[in-house]
Amino acid sequence: TRHKAPYEAVLTHGFVVDGKGKKMSKSVGNVIPPADIIKKYGAEVLRLWVSAEDYQDDIKISNEILQRLTEAYRKIRNTIRYLLSNLSDFDPDKHSLDFDRLEALDRWALVRLGEINTNVKHAYKEFKFHGVFRQIQQFCIVDLSALYLDILKDRLYCEHPESRIRRSAQTAIYRIAHDRLLLRAPILSFTAEEAWGHMPGDEAESVFLAELPDPPPISIDKSFNAEWELLWKIRGEVTKALELARKEKRIGLALDAKVLLKAPEDMTDFLEEHSEILRTITIVSQLDLSGKLDSEDSTVWQSDGIEGLAIKVIRAAGEKCARCWTWSEDVGKDPLWPDVCGRCSGVLGNLVIE
Repeated sequence: TRHKAPYEAVLTHGFVVDGKGKKMSKSVGNVIPPADIIKKYGAEVLRLWVSAEDYQDDIKISNEILQRLTEAYRKIRNTIRYLLSNLSDFDPDKHSLDFDRLEALDRWALVRLGEINTNVKHAYKEFKFHGVFRQIQQFCIVDLSALYLDILKDRLYCEHPESRIRRSAQTAIYRIAHDRLLLRAPILSFTAEEAWGHMPGDEAESVFLAELPDPPPISIDKSFNAEWELLWKIRGEVTKALELARKEKRIGLALDAKVLLKAPEDMTDFLEEHSEILRTITIVSQLDLSGKLDSEDSTVWQSDGIEGLAIKVIRAAGEKCARCWTWSEDVGKDPLWPDVCGRCSGVLGNLVIE
């Protein structure tokens, strides 16, 4: 080691202080021994705390902080369980679809996953572990739980098990589960190893014998992200209108709703082209773009985020399907399945034949 440091890099961190920023001292009684944390919260929460704190400053720890991280860990674990539970009949070698055969929403999810993979690997390289925590946590709570997985339930539960659109969803969530476990493994080691044993397909014997993932090999045009940014923005405005309708007792669930949209002229063509995607991501039964709304109607939501966009929420037409809960005017058209919609009767008919 002469004339050369016996290490490649050195990481230094600030003092560990209590939740109020005070130095820990046995005489003050604000010391929290790691063994006590492990006994009360588990080793994974302690590891999560280490990654969540920015060590370039003084590092705070308190029971309140640990309780928040326990809740964050619970959400992470539940999301992993949900992903794995929907892959029980999925073989990645047989059922995976190429990117260009995936549904648009699934392509968006994999593009976001690719961004997360790149950012997290860079954060690991730079020893910015708090950046790893925040990137993956945001993807888990905002992109997955609040958006993607909620929208995906209809396809996963109601479509034919072998249908292309259900396999499309499974292709995406398989890759999401696979990559998230690998990215989480350096921090949530026990959880990642446990979940890895339930991954379908021919995986490495241990999560620690697999390499950190690269972004999915996908190709998108320049307009892709811009289109989805606008779609999510419109969805946000529709969500506000749905919340208003709930408060006024005009609807219960979002699936009880028919949404009437009046768009600004420069957005009309875009909405017509993406109307089915928009209906899907807003999780409503029906969407009408005819644009016939009375500006004097107090139930019309005038968007404050998109100038010229007006939204009205009314009860959906038809009857409620007993299987998928979507309101449709073709419920009961099939005498064999009198209480389900046309889509569900077709799925049930095929399942019976099989």
